[in-house]
Amino acid sequence: MRRVAVIVGPTAVGKSQLALHLAQRLDGEIVSADSRQIYRYMDIGTSKPSPGERALVPHHLVDIIDPDQDFTLALYQEMAYQAIADIQRRGKLPLLVGGSGLYVWSVVEGWQIPRVPPQLELRREMEARVDSEGVEALYRELEEADPKAARRIDPHNVRRVIRALEVWRLTGVPFSQLGRKEAPSLAALVIGLTTERADLYHRIDTRVDGMIEQGLVAEVRGLVERGYGLDLPSMSGLGYRQIGGFLRGEMELSAAVQQVKFTTHRLARHQYAWFKAGDERIRWFDVREKVEGPVTRLADKFTKPGVKSHIA
Repeated sequence: MRRVAVIVGPTAVGKSQLALHLAQRLDGEIVSADSRQIYRYMDIGTSKPSPGERALVPHHLVDIIDPDQDFTLALYQEMAYQAIADIQRRGKLPLLVGGSGLYVWSVVEGWQIPRVPPQLELRREMEARVDSEGVEALYRELEEADPKAARRIDPHNVRRVIRALEVWRLTGVPFSQLGRKEAPSLAALVIGLTTERADLYHRIDTRVDGMIEQGLVAEVRGLVERGYGLDLPSMSGLGYRQIGGFLRGEMELSAAVQQVKFTTHRLARHQYAWFKAGDERIRWFDVREKVEGPVTRLADKFTKPGVKSHIA
């Protein structure tokens, strides 16, 4: 059975650095499970691996589409399986790394994802409702149609709310019921990184301040100058939406930065809903302690023949 090591946890907890450490010591390559790093030209706000890090360790599913292109979970899953298989064919260890629960579990659990193509007219209709009524109106509709899906989707993630409603309207079947699972031929070691909440919020705030220092405002301005409108789904991501508001004159930069921090705190709480402390499939490590050594030893043992998967 093919083996893959998976690193999950909330944003800013240190997944990328641990992945680089493991990849160098275990001859691995990284497959991103980040729903924002797929976009070209969006580097600072997505905390994308630097050119130096990508030269050090190959990264897959980073910079694969332009910000105005559609991208689905089904397409991500297909590309992730292809990348994992290619890495394994070359005798290396695939490391699936990211905080997007949809992306991670769709690969690890083998979700059978509905191939419902994007319906542009329907999406424009719902996006117009967001503009006039706010995303809360669509989210309430989703809660009525598919409460289970609503509980798993961030109410402020416009793209995911619209996609769930799109599938439900076109198929008549709740989005949450279409994710039937069929175990893939993967043996997965799932490593979770965590920390105390105040420490995590401090890490997030420090990262956001660093993004501003690195030029996030210029990055967002450059995207707009390239012709990528602030109303695109890609531009609704954390940082881009708020800095876009600043560029439109809707708020001061300090207020936009504070919004980015608070909204990222909320995202981190939502990510913990995907990666639960009581999930026996996940081996948790507190990043306030030295985790590189224990995780490396665990992953090294996992790659040896005869070691069973932590995923049944």
